[in-house]
Amino acid sequence: MLITSYFMFKADNIIIKTANSIDLEGIVKLQSENQKSKGGTLSSELNINQIEEMMKDMPQIVAYINQEIVGFLLTTSQAVHQKRNVPIVDEMFKSYQGNIDSYIYGPVCVSKTQRGKGVAQLMFKELLLQEPNREGILFIESNNEASLKAHIKMGIKKVGNFNFKNKDFNVFTY
Repeated sequence: MLITSYFMFKADNIIIKTANSIDLEGIVKLQSENQKSKGGTLSSELNINQIEEMMKDMPQIVAYINQEIVGFLLTTSQAVHQKRNVPIVDEMFKSYQGNIDSYIYGPVCVSKTQRGKGVAQLMFKELLLQEPNREGILFIESNNEASLKAHIKMGIKKVGNFNFKNKDFNVFTY
Protein backbone atom coordinates (compact mmCIF):
# COMPACT_ATOMS: atom_id res chain seq x y z
CA MET A 1 0.00 0.00 0.00
CA LEU A 2 1.38 3.40 -0.95
CA ILE A 3 1.10 6.23 1.51
CA THR A 4 0.19 9.45 -0.20
CA SER A 5 1.36 12.73 1.19
CA TYR A 6 0.59 16.14 -0.15
CA PHE A 7 2.69 19.26 0.00
CA MET A 8 1.06 22.57 -0.78
CA PHE A 9 3.14 25.66 -1.27
CA LYS A 10 0.77 28.58 -1.07
CA ALA A 11 3.04 30.99 -2.91
CA ASP A 12 2.93 28.89 -6.04
CA ASN A 13 -0.09 26.66 -5.27
CA ILE A 14 2.08 23.63 -5.96
CA ILE A 15 0.73 20.25 -4.92
CA ILE A 16 3.17 17.32 -4.87
CA LYS A 17 1.59 13.88 -4.61
CA THR A 18 1.88 10.23 -5.49
CA ALA A 19 0.39 9.71 -8.94
CA ASN A 20 -2.59 7.51 -9.65
CA SER A 21 -4.56 6.53 -12.77
CA ILE A 22 -6.28 9.93 -12.90
CA ASP A 23 -2.84 11.48 -13.56
CA LEU A 24 -1.89 9.25 -16.52
CA GLU A 25 -3.11 11.54 -19.31
CA GLY A 26 -1.39 14.57 -17.79
CA ILE A 27 1.90 12.69 -17.46
CA VAL A 28 1.72 11.48 -21.07
CA LYS A 29 0.86 15.01 -22.30
CA LEU A 30 3.75 16.66 -20.45
CA GLN A 31 6.11 13.89 -21.56
CA SER A 32 5.09 14.38 -25.21
CA GLU A 33 5.59 18.15 -25.00
CA ASN A 34 9.15 17.68 -23.73
CA GLN A 35 10.60 15.23 -26.24
CA LYS A 36 13.89 16.17 -27.93
CA SER A 37 12.02 16.32 -31.25
CA LYS A 38 9.99 19.21 -29.76
CA GLY A 39 12.92 21.05 -28.20
CA GLY A 40 12.82 19.28 -24.82
CA THR A 41 15.36 17.02 -23.16
CA LEU A 42 13.45 13.72 -22.88
CA SER A 43 14.91 11.16 -25.25
CA SER A 44 12.36 8.39 -24.91
CA GLU A 45 8.63 8.12 -24.53
CA LEU A 46 6.74 5.74 -22.28
CA ASN A 47 3.23 4.77 -23.28
CA ILE A 48 0.28 4.96 -20.92
CA ASN A 49 0.36 1.19 -20.25
CA GLN A 50 4.03 1.30 -19.25
CA ILE A 51 3.42 4.20 -16.87
CA GLU A 52 0.42 2.42 -15.39
CA GLU A 53 2.56 -0.69 -14.83
CA MET A 54 5.15 1.50 -13.10
CA MET A 55 2.42 2.92 -10.83
CA LYS A 56 1.57 -0.58 -9.66
CA ASP A 57 5.24 -1.24 -8.91
CA MET A 58 6.54 1.92 -7.24
CA PRO A 59 5.48 5.46 -6.36
CA GLN A 60 5.34 7.87 -9.27
CA ILE A 61 5.36 11.51 -8.19
CA VAL A 62 3.52 14.41 -9.84
CA ALA A 63 3.43 18.16 -9.30
CA TYR A 64 0.26 20.14 -9.90
CA ILE A 65 -0.49 23.83 -10.21
CA ASN A 66 -4.10 24.85 -10.74
CA GLN A 67 -5.19 21.29 -11.52
CA GLU A 68 -2.54 20.89 -14.27
CA ILE A 69 0.43 18.55 -14.08
CA VAL A 70 3.59 20.64 -14.28
CA GLY A 71 6.05 17.90 -13.34
CA PHE A 72 6.52 14.20 -12.92
CA LEU A 73 9.16 11.91 -11.51
CA LEU A 74 8.90 8.27 -12.55
CA THR A 75 10.58 5.26 -10.95
CA THR A 76 10.96 1.59 -11.79
CA SER A 77 12.13 -1.36 -9.73
CA GLN A 78 14.86 -3.56 -11.15
CA ALA A 79 12.34 -6.43 -11.26
CA VAL A 80 10.01 -4.54 -13.62
CA HIS A 81 12.95 -3.28 -15.68
CA GLN A 82 14.15 -6.85 -16.24
CA LYS A 83 10.82 -7.66 -17.95
CA ARG A 84 11.49 -4.94 -20.54
CA ASN A 85 14.06 -4.41 -23.22
CA VAL A 86 15.48 -0.93 -22.52
CA PRO A 87 19.02 -0.92 -23.94
CA ILE A 88 20.06 2.45 -22.49
CA VAL A 89 19.14 1.32 -18.95
CA ASP A 90 21.02 -1.93 -19.51
CA GLU A 91 24.09 0.15 -20.42
CA MET A 92 23.65 2.19 -17.25
CA PHE A 93 23.67 -1.00 -15.17
CA LYS A 94 26.87 -2.15 -16.89
CA SER A 95 28.49 1.04 -15.56
CA TYR A 96 27.00 0.77 -12.07
CA GLN A 97 24.82 -2.05 -10.74
CA GLY A 98 23.77 -0.67 -7.39
CA ASN A 99 22.51 -2.85 -4.59
CA ILE A 100 19.94 -5.61 -4.96
CA ASP A 101 17.02 -3.41 -3.84
CA SER A 102 17.99 -0.32 -5.83
CA TYR A 103 15.56 1.20 -8.29
CA ILE A 104 15.69 3.32 -11.42
CA TYR A 105 14.97 7.00 -10.94
CA GLY A 106 13.60 8.78 -13.97
CA PRO A 107 12.60 10.13 -16.23
CA VAL A 108 11.86 13.37 -14.46
CA CYS A 109 10.23 16.27 -16.30
CA VAL A 110 9.17 19.79 -15.34
CA SER A 111 7.13 22.04 -17.65
CA LYS A 112 8.94 24.93 -19.31
CA THR A 113 7.01 27.46 -17.22
CA GLN A 114 8.10 25.90 -13.92
CA ARG A 115 11.76 25.07 -14.55
CA GLY A 116 14.26 26.55 -12.13
CA LYS A 117 11.63 26.99 -9.41
CA GLY A 118 12.49 23.92 -7.33
CA VAL A 119 9.69 21.64 -8.60
CA ALA A 120 12.08 18.75 -9.31
CA GLN A 121 13.56 19.07 -5.81
CA LEU A 122 10.08 18.98 -4.25
CA MET A 123 9.17 15.83 -6.17
CA PHE A 124 12.49 14.27 -5.16
CA LYS A 125 11.79 15.03 -1.47
CA GLU A 126 8.41 13.32 -1.78
CA LEU A 127 10.03 10.27 -3.40
CA LEU A 128 12.53 10.04 -0.53
CA LEU A 129 9.61 10.04 1.91
CA GLN A 130 8.00 7.20 -0.06
CA GLU A 131 11.22 5.17 -0.46
CA PRO A 132 13.40 5.97 2.57
CA ASN A 133 16.86 4.42 2.79
CA ARG A 134 16.58 2.86 -0.65
CA GLU A 135 19.17 3.46 -3.37
CA GLY A 136 18.03 5.16 -6.56
CA ILE A 137 20.12 5.07 -9.73
CA LEU A 138 19.81 7.45 -12.66
CA PHE A 139 21.59 8.62 -15.76
CA ILE A 140 21.81 12.07 -17.31
CA GLU A 141 23.18 12.97 -20.71
CA SER A 142 26.51 14.73 -20.15
CA ASN A 143 25.48 17.85 -22.05
CA ASN A 144 22.20 18.35 -20.15
CA GLU A 145 23.56 21.11 -17.92
CA ALA A 146 20.19 22.07 -16.39
CA SER A 147 19.44 18.50 -15.26
CA LEU A 148 22.98 17.95 -14.01
CA LYS A 149 22.86 21.16 -11.98
CA ALA A 150 19.41 20.37 -10.52
CA HIS A 151 20.34 16.83 -9.52
CA ILE A 152 23.70 17.73 -8.03
CA LYS A 153 21.83 20.33 -5.95
CA MET A 154 19.67 17.44 -4.68
CA GLY A 155 22.78 15.71 -3.34
CA ILE A 156 23.22 12.87 -5.81
CA LYS A 157 26.71 11.57 -6.50
CA LYS A 158 28.33 10.45 -9.72
CA VAL A 159 29.30 6.78 -9.75
CA GLY A 160 29.97 6.06 -13.42
CA ASN A 161 29.53 6.96 -17.03
CA PHE A 162 28.71 5.24 -20.31
CA ASN A 163 28.28 5.89 -24.00
CA PHE A 164 25.07 4.99 -25.81
CA LYS A 165 24.46 5.69 -29.50
CA ASN A 166 27.46 8.05 -29.60
CA LYS A 167 26.27 10.11 -26.65
CA ASP A 168 27.92 10.34 -23.24
CA PHE A 169 25.94 9.83 -20.06
CA ASN A 170 26.78 10.16 -16.37
CA VAL A 171 25.43 7.67 -13.82
CA PHE A 172 24.38 8.95 -10.41
CA THR A 173 23.06 7.45 -7.19
CA TYR A 174 21.65 8.61 -3.90
